[in-house]
Amino acid sequence: MKVEIMEFVEGARTARGVAVIIDVFRAFSVACYAIDAGASRIIATAGVDEALQLKLKYKNSVLVGERDEKKIDGFDLGNSPTEIIKTDLHGITVIHTTTAGTNGLINAVNADFVVTGSIVNAGAVIKYIKTLRPDHVSLVAMGYRASVSAEEDLLCAKIISDGLSGKDEHYESRISDLKNSSGKRFFNPANLDFSPPTDFFLCTMKDRFNFILRANRRLDGNIDLMKADL
Repeated sequence: MKVEIMEFVEGARTARGVAVIIDVFRAFSVACYAIDAGASRIIATAGVDEALQLKLKYKNSVLVGERDEKKIDGFDLGNSPTEIIKTDLHGITVIHTTTAGTNGLINAVNADFVVTGSIVNAGAVIKYIKTLRPDHVSLVAMGYRASVSAEEDLLCAKIISDGLSGKDEHYESRISDLKNSSGKRFFNPANLDFSPPTDFFLCTMKDRFNFILRANRRLDGNIDLMKADL
């Protein structure tokens, strides 16, 4: 099994085999918490206009997403797990758009299988990939705003890569240390309304969930994220 670590939208476009699109802060942590909160499914889309159109089609739905980390005007929820866990999503379709994560899913057009990746379900992702026994795995770290390398996404990629190769390492201190690097923004009082400290802790709960979210491309070009338990 060959494992490659790539970055940003270009990495998503060139990913092949099994592609894991990684966005720890916060898109694919949010997606896991939304499914855990009872969402019937998640539709991921790259654009705000597409999300608004989907909202018209799916009446029992909520709009979740961000631009510049903040909740988009007219949306129901921001891209925040803290908001998600306070919301009853049972039977609800979540329509999700973000700067990095969902954009990566849309652009992963050359992979055979596409799943989301985050620290909260990294172990499940490892187990899922092992069941597929692929020749090639592409780990795509989407980065901060899909343009700057993000320590949390690269660390998640390393966790998955190590797990696939059979390495048994402890990552607790490295995960905790993220609060002093890429996670510092969650502790800035100016960001409290849209990016609170609880988001950091919710996004870094390693293996909180024992399921994966597989991406299925829709006829309209958007992505259905479907849960598979491990």
